[in-house]
Amino acid sequence: MRGLKVLPSGRPGRGRLYVSLPDGQAVAWYDRQTNRISVLSDQHREAVLAALRPYLAGPYTVGPPPVPTPADLRRLALLPDEDLAPNRPGEALLGELEHGSAGSRARHRLRQDLTAQQRMGDLLDSLEPDDWRVLHSVPLPGLGRIDHLLIGPAGIFCIRTLPGRRQRAAVGDLLLTVGRAEPRPDPRWIRRGAAAATRALAAPVLPALALVDASRIEVAPTVRDIRILEPATAAAHLAAAPTTLKPPDIEALFTQARTTRTWLPPHLHGPHLHGPHRTSRRTAPAGRRDKNGA
Repeated sequence: MRGLKVLPSGRPGRGRLYVSLPDGQAVAWYDRQTNRISVLSDQHREAVLAALRPYLAGPYTVGPPPVPTPADLRRLALLPDEDLAPNRPGEALLGELEHGSAGSRARHRLRQDLTAQQRMGDLLDSLEPDDWRVLHSVPLPGLGRIDHLLIGPAGIFCIRTLPGRRQRAAVGDLLLTVGRAEPRPDPRWIRRGAAAATRALAAPVLPALALVDASRIEVAPTVRDIRILEPATAAAHLAAAPTTLKPPDIEALFTQARTTRTWLPPHLHGPHLHGPHRTSRRTAPAGRRDKNGA
């Protein structure tokens, strides 16, 4: 059978590979952790093996899938254009750099933001073997985008990533200041983003700010509700946090979060929201430059 599509369920090289018909219906998946291919219908068996052959490494088993969980059923029904899991760190910024304003100063800031998101995103992706799941560039209507949504044993984190530019960063209740730059309302924005994500997922979501390459970070003693993360210490910080979610809960929440239907009104669903050409988080400009935190 021709036309089968192979799509990753998460970051390249990890997670499952799903094999779908041209209309998006899944017919099989390959679990790279167990080296097992689950085929939903024997009539597609040979075509599935042919489509997956470039991705197979070492011995593998083929058979019918195990009894699916509710999360499995929702994932299998997810259309590719509604799936946020393949998003790369800084996905929206990649599109804006390619198609946005040509102003050199603005593009320099975009590149700084993109580099910070990519570095933090790669670190978060590396936590997957420890039962963490992460989504990048998650749309929040009216607020822009969540840079990273992290789901794992210690809970759900709504993360906004910022370049420290090798300068001192001061985090206050309402504003963040990096070096001598104008204060930004990122603490206020991340609280609003986490509250919106809590409503969307019907589960507690914690706000977090990730500062990349800051020379030092000073946090006001009154800031107790926002986690402050850095690439060098984030993994240890998260590993030491108390466990609040079990693996089945993590997978169920990740399946719920990865679909655009969780975040967007029905009239905004569709292929125009998939990939780097989606409306940029900076359209508003999503709180990055808005002094009022809108």
